[in-house]
Amino acid sequence: MRASSWGRGWVAWTATLVGVTGLLVVLSMPVAGQRNPSQQLAQSSDLDEVERLIQQVDQLDKLDNEGKYNAVIPLAERILAISEKVLGPEHPDVVASLNNLANLYDSQGNYLKAEPLYQRALAIREKALGPEHPDVASSLNNLALLYNNQGNYPKVEPLYQRALAIREKALGPEHPDVAASLNNLALLYNNQGNYPKVEPLYQRALAIREKALGPEHPDVASSLNNLASLYQVQGNYLKAEPLYQRALAIREKALGPEHPDVAASLSNLAASKNLPHPRTQTT
Repeated sequence: MRASSWGRGWVAWTATLVGVTGLLVVLSMPVAGQRNPSQQLAQSSDLDEVERLIQQVDQLDKLDNEGKYNAVIPLAERILAISEKVLGPEHPDVVASLNNLANLYDSQGNYLKAEPLYQRALAIREKALGPEHPDVASSLNNLALLYNNQGNYPKVEPLYQRALAIREKALGPEHPDVAASLNNLALLYNNQGNYPKVEPLYQRALAIREKALGPEHPDVASSLNNLASLYQVQGNYLKAEPLYQRALAIREKALGPEHPDVAASLSNLAASKNLPHPRTQTT
């Protein structure tokens, strides 16, 4: 189970609850000449339930990570049901609820339950937004990451490639999201040991981030680490070390000397010098 996904997931689930609550409030307000008491009563009941769900979410911080996952899955399932009821099963905003539940299952390693949810989210976005919308790329990435977690690399590659193509066309070839897609594809090839394909992708991602974000942005440090790690795996310490040094300097300046990412950079640099220090790669 990837405990780090809990914090990100909690924010997403809370946002979904708040969004559904707001929509129900609007829908439950009477419209002049269009009063439907039974419909308003049902919507009011849904609103009451969502408010109860919000209160339950607020109590989750008292639990450990295992308890949070066990408690939140029924909540996420109910939120999805309410979203579908209020918005309709193919509304783009239902995708958030689908992704939240899928993320939960994915984090628990329950890939069989996560896969159809990600697939449905992708299908909704393709139909509602068109096959080349940036949000479709996000759904492709979710599904690709699921397959990557399973080691099913033949399914991963075409999804990442399509996501990259969508972002390049929709956002432009030098957008930071294009850099993220380049990193995804590079990491896939890296895991397969296909290093000749990895290097140009990491180099391009680094160049994009330097131009779009500035040379001292923390994301530039991440790209430097990625490229340095590749060189280190290949035994090219002369290329790896200056990249690790630059990443360390960026992080110390941008994040402060006590930040965990600074510790990761120190560890990477130590490993590049062949010191007996564990290496931590940050992507």
